[in-house]
Amino acid sequence: MFRPIAIRNRLLGGLIWLTSALLVGCTTVGPDYREPDLAALGEIEQDLYGVVVTVDSAQSSELSSWWLQYQDPTLTELIEIARQENPSLRIAGLRVVESRALAAAAGATLYPQVQTVDASVSGARRSEGPGKSGFRQWSTGLSVGWELDFWGRFERIIESADAAFENSLANQRDAQVLLAAAVAETYWQYRTVEHRIDVLNDNADRQKRSYDITRQMFEAGQQSELDLQQARTQYLSTLASLPALQLAEIQLRNALAVLLGRVPGDIPELNPDLKPLPLVQQVPLAELPALLIQRRPDVRAALWAVAAQSAQIGVAQAEYYPAIGLGGSLLRSGNSGPLGDSVTTLGLGSTLSWTVFDWGRIANNIRVQDARLQLLIEQYRSTVLSAAREINDAVVAVEKTAEQRLLLEQTVAASERALELASARYREGYADFQRVLDAQRVVFSQADRKLQNDGAHLSATVALFKALGGGWRPDQLASQLPQATLEAMAERTDWGDLLTAPVVERIKPEEDVDAPK
Repeated sequence: MFRPIAIRNRLLGGLIWLTSALLVGCTTVGPDYREPDLAALGEIEQDLYGVVVTVDSAQSSELSSWWLQYQDPTLTELIEIARQENPSLRIAGLRVVESRALAAAAGATLYPQVQTVDASVSGARRSEGPGKSGFRQWSTGLSVGWELDFWGRFERIIESADAAFENSLANQRDAQVLLAAAVAETYWQYRTVEHRIDVLNDNADRQKRSYDITRQMFEAGQQSELDLQQARTQYLSTLASLPALQLAEIQLRNALAVLLGRVPGDIPELNPDLKPLPLVQQVPLAELPALLIQRRPDVRAALWAVAAQSAQIGVAQAEYYPAIGLGGSLLRSGNSGPLGDSVTTLGLGSTLSWTVFDWGRIANNIRVQDARLQLLIEQYRSTVLSAAREINDAVVAVEKTAEQRLLLEQTVAASERALELASARYREGYADFQRVLDAQRVVFSQADRKLQNDGAHLSATVALFKALGGGWRPDQLASQLPQATLEAMAERTDWGDLLTAPVVERIKPEEDVDAPK
């Protein structure tokens, strides 16, 4: 049976506590997030304009797929394969899934935190005498506890978890940027080494012909042994450079295979046909570099880390204040004996938990959280300044390697002409054989030097696109992980809609977007 007097007294007590708390007023302790001030962003723009970076919305390059500017289908295919198979990118996607689950768990703190169900059965039986009898006692109960968020502790926990989720999204996109740049950089280094090997073989063939001619003339008594040994030395010296280039070629191919999520070995997608290395002279942009810096995934990740830590100060400060909660219980008990009866008891009340004598620990914990916040602010500023430096360095590198390429093209042409003249004068008897050997050596060294500069130019363009934060797409969770991985996770665990629900990104931490986490 119910006990109305007990119910009334407990309900009255709970209302008194609740009214008292409301008189104090609900608040959210701790500092509200403020975006760190970076006046330096306005100072870097004028230093970045030049031959390479121009601002033209009509001909803006699509930074999300900047590799298309090279017009190399093989590179495009390799980057797409890496986006699907690279383990590091999958790990970053799993971090997003993890942080999304943590954000969902933080959101659950706004609901009753304690729900318990108890049940018990006990009994006895008389086994002596003519009148055997027995009975059983039983009870079931339900308890609910709900700590009210008067000081905003749970709100700050949710705020921090949401910012951590956005941080994981930015880190996943930064992983996309790094992966695309790594694939392109390794690919162009590989192609450069291929060209260097091709040039070396061409020069080795030319030197071999000279050596064969010199040997035949020496055997015929028309050439000195000195000329023979000099020709042989130069030919063998050129051949001696080949193993090092072949080793570099294999190492670069293995590195590329790992980026593709494969074991080291041959890569069928690599086209064996050698094409001239491309030249990028301008990178048209639709936005100022300072705006692009703020949108770089690593910069945004650093900003979200600041926002997540800012909320942790409020979580720590909330420990100064009492935890006020509401509780309730429903208990039903009885027995099954001859006088079997049951009783139902409903209880409502409030709770107060307050750490009064541990304020030194609380105060120092707040100081720790504040120091961590300032540390992350400085790391954010460092990330922004590093981004500006990377852009500036890449711009200069692209410009200077392009300038050097033009000069080296003329150098190669001049050295080839000098070889023709030296060979002609040698055949006519106006120059000794050493002039021919020197000319051959210069042709090879200048051609190799030009190829190395071409590779450096391509590396600089990749570094520029990377510095501008290009190469990422706002993929949903279902696109960040292979379907087989998602199916395996769903088979092991009930994920609800956390693996499939769309993600609505907040541009800045202070924005409030009601989106599924």
